[in-house]
Amino acid sequence: MYLPRIVGLALGGVAIAGVLVYNGASAATWIGLFLSTVIWPHVALWAGQRSRNPYRTEMRGLMVDSALGGAWIALMEFNLLPSAVILIMLIMDKMAVGGTRFMSKCTAVLIATCAIVSAAMGFRANPYTSMVEIIGALPLLMLYPMVVGLTAYRLARRLREQNQLLAEISRTDGLSGLLNRRYWEEVVSAEFQRCRRNGHRASLLMLDIDHFKAVNDRHGHPAGDEVIRNVAAILRDSLREHDVPGRYGGEEFGILLPDTPAPGAEVIAERVRKRIDSASLSGKGLRATVSIGIAQLDPQDMDYSVWISHADRALYAAKERGRNRSVRFDTPRPEPK
Repeated sequence: MYLPRIVGLALGGVAIAGVLVYNGASAATWIGLFLSTVIWPHVALWAGQRSRNPYRTEMRGLMVDSALGGAWIALMEFNLLPSAVILIMLIMDKMAVGGTRFMSKCTAVLIATCAIVSAAMGFRANPYTSMVEIIGALPLLMLYPMVVGLTAYRLARRLREQNQLLAEISRTDGLSGLLNRRYWEEVVSAEFQRCRRNGHRASLLMLDIDHFKAVNDRHGHPAGDEVIRNVAAILRDSLREHDVPGRYGGEEFGILLPDTPAPGAEVIAERVRKRIDSASLSGKGLRATVSIGIAQLDPQDMDYSVWISHADRALYAAKERGRNRSVRFDTPRPEPK
């Protein structure tokens, strides 16, 4: 609010000054104009920066803006054009900041302050606007809406960026940096539907770090976390651009391989397995192996979860056969009668 407040009050001061010149205002009135349009924005910034609740302090500062506006409308003796422009601009920026409810509160403060100051002056009114006063009001009328619009645009852009960041955080596993299970399953579901429509082939890999509990027990959970991060990094480096890895849970990972039949998936699985087997997975030089289950999408699969379960069954088979290997799921076929 610092920039729009400086610009808005400065331009408002120009509009008010045009009226004060025409009315022959006293020195005290000019000092009050200087304090409220030049000094007050910096006081408001100082108060907000030192407040325990900057948001609440800023909202109160905006109400002070409205109160000052009401006082100056009365001090200008309700000169028509400058008063109307100041009133409209104050209503506009309060609506932009806090909606109709906040705007109503600020407008009520403006009216109350205006009534009090007007009563103290004997309810003087001189609505006529001279050419000098019209010229003084034009900068506020023309420039301040541009400042409010620019501020609103910058806030909207920041909000959009923050929403994108939140969306990214909501779908990403914090430890591995890969997709989390929920979002990875959504991607698998979408690929399942695409393959069902187009007849394309795709495969899944389910990967599990062998004896991961022993890593945590012997070296501690920080070391285990480092192993997970390094395995995830190897997956990103080993896979193709359109492959989709995700952390399925714990030490288990899932990998979607679009447009990849089982033989191609076996090649990729072995490449990943060998790279992990030969890599140092922590600063302590920890090494680990992985078991991988492979499942090509079967036209008979009725749901993507069946596809995932087939890859899981192949993973368990790889562990049963001694770990540090990849095993392909073969769909059982009915025996001929």
